[in-house]
Amino acid sequence: MSGSGVVIGADGLARCPWGLEAETLADYRVYHDTEWGHPVHGDDALFERISLEAFQSGLSWLTILRRREGFRAAFAGFSIEKVAAFTEEDAERLLADPGIIRNRAKIAATLANARAAAELAPGELDALVWSHAPDAATRPAPRSAADVPAVTPESTALAKALKKQGFRFVGPTTAYALMQACGLVNDHLADCHARKG
Repeated sequence: MSGSGVVIGADGLARCPWGLEAETLADYRVYHDTEWGHPVHGDDALFERISLEAFQSGLSWLTILRRREGFRAAFAGFSIEKVAAFTEEDAERLLADPGIIRNRAKIAATLANARAAAELAPGELDALVWSHAPDAATRPAPRSAADVPAVTPESTALAKALKKQGFRFVGPTTAYALMQACGLVNDHLADCHARKG
């Protein structure tokens, strides 16, 4: 590890400290290098990220990442329109699906969130989420993991705005993880190659 908080991998690339795990886990490394912190737009794409962040609550992100294709299959590719139409029978099917995290409260929240998202006009979920992105010029690049917050005023406001629309399982910490994953903030460390790429 260098003095700047990054980890130098066997490939010579500097990564965020959680990239250390990425050394032996190719799927995690690819996620760190090519997805995390990159801007995500589109109502269905953001609904997917909201859903996965809710399922991740209390678990390792790697657990979710390894089951992402299972989640996509189980939740109709995270089509808001399709998931909003899921029935109680679908909820029971999901509870029996070994390809996802079988948590009744999180499944119920995902279905409720799809219905809430379906009530919004096309593009409105995207606009709502992105309206909470802080000005990048006011956020210096973090130098170490200690510089990366778990909650910010913007994530607290985003969680409140989503809850006002009827979304569940979207507290300020989950909202901040969503902001990181979807590129509303860039929390790759200053010397991480993914920040510069």
